Amino acid sequence: MSRTIEEVEKQLRALRLHGMAQTLQARCLQAQQSEGISILDVLTQLAQDELDCRQSRLIERHLHQSGLDDFKIMQDFDWSYNPKLPKREILDLLSVKFVQNADDALLIGHPGTGKSHVAKAVAHAAIQSGYQVACREAQRFFDDIFEATQIKRRNKLLKFFCGADLLVIDDLFLQKRLPQTAAEDLLDVILDRYRHRKSTMITSNRPIEDWGMLLGDNAAASAILDRLLHHGHLLKFEGKSYRLKEASKRLALERKSN
Repeated sequence: MSRTIEEVEKQLRALRLHGMAQTLQARCLQAQQSEGISILDVLTQLAQDELDCRQSRLIERHLHQSGLDDFKIMQDFDWSYNPKLPKREILDLLSVKFVQNADDALLIGHPGTGKSHVAKAVAHAAIQSGYQVACREAQRFFDDIFEATQIKRRNKLLKFFCGADLLVIDDLFLQKRLPQTAAEDLLDVILDRYRHRKSTMITSNRPIEDWGMLLGDNAAASAILDRLLHHGHLLKFEGKSYRLKEASKRLALERKSN
């Protein structure tokens, strides 16, 4: 019994083969107009279309779930402005091999030197590679845990923070006054991720020697740093502020326009 393209598309969608349904008509037309294309060739192409569609949807879902609010890329990054930056180590992180190896990364250094830019670019690269990523600014990280605890959804949130292939906590200690439970909350997450070999990346403008004082718990800070540095990469960001550079450009343009 012959079937129309529309009927087959409907069947494919019923089977949730949306990638195949989207390209079925084009693949059939291609087969009709080309010599030497076998049924097996068409089926192979359709199967690849389905795999590509599922991978694209997975990436979209991971982007939505990640909390990554600003997509950063490194193609236009001005390396010459800050020659002291650890370029080789940054490019190694962007390859996301450290996520595959379940390593951690600490990006420590002066404000405005590109730590957050690099962290977000790495997070985006990890998502594009198919990894699940959780990305939060430090204040929001602690606020989310507090709110989830209040509405009795703490376990569900911690399952996400602890289960993601890569957790990015940006600008830790940017605000000096942390919640009273900050040390305990951060320790819980880091210990769980360490046990299950999941990668964590943290950026901060405060040296690691100050973390105990800033968390208000030297023992917790020592335990956190011990786990992060055991399989970790410590990158130091020094040099001039990119934010001041951009501000100077804006002021120069404003003077020109006036």
